[in-house]
Amino acid sequence: MSSTIKRTCVDCGSTGCRYMNGNFPDFCPGEQIENEALIDEIRKKCLEEENRKYLKAAAEVEYEGYCRLTRVEEIMEFAEKISARKLGIACCVGLISEARTLARVFRHRGFEVEGIGCKVGCIPKHKVGIPEECESLGRNTCNPIMQAELLNRAHTDLNVVVGLCVGHDSLFCKYSDAPVTTAVTKDRVLCHNPAAALYGADSYYKAKLFP
Repeated sequence: MSSTIKRTCVDCGSTGCRYMNGNFPDFCPGEQIENEALIDEIRKKCLEEENRKYLKAAAEVEYEGYCRLTRVEEIMEFAEKISARKLGIACCVGLISEARTLARVFRHRGFEVEGIGCKVGCIPKHKVGIPEECESLGRNTCNPIMQAELLNRAHTDLNVVVGLCVGHDSLFCKYSDAPVTTAVTKDRVLCHNPAAALYGADSYYKAKLFP
């Protein structure tokens, strides 16, 4: 490894912070926090009412459904624990079938659902400064800001991303008033299973990822 690379958590394999076994590398970011005031400040933020509610709900979902519940089931369990009754779905129109199924599952569980597709508003790409050649893949721009705005106006309690493009998901999260979680992450090459590239990074996908 190059000496110019600053090593952080992604360079560590001990996960001593997970098991509290004291096995921390010398570059551990957590161990290098010398400012106790910072640790206390973050702890206090964790204890703020809304943050504590989300942390508690997430921990309970993990504990109660560990290796038993699917991601979709976990989202519904989490929503119920934070008293979210209206769920927003921000979906790619290329995954509208998946989004329709998800809405059906949510509604069966008793949730109210609002779903907004990515092309809402039908704004041509060149009208928002996107190079016109990009319209060869579709005339209208994805519109994550409008998706967020419409779900904000619907007063959703929790928004769920289904297959938004890289970057569009970033803008959606930026403008969403409600907290956001993800049900499906788009990967056109790997049938929406992007982790497959990581599992094959040293074999099938080595040439692609380490050219």
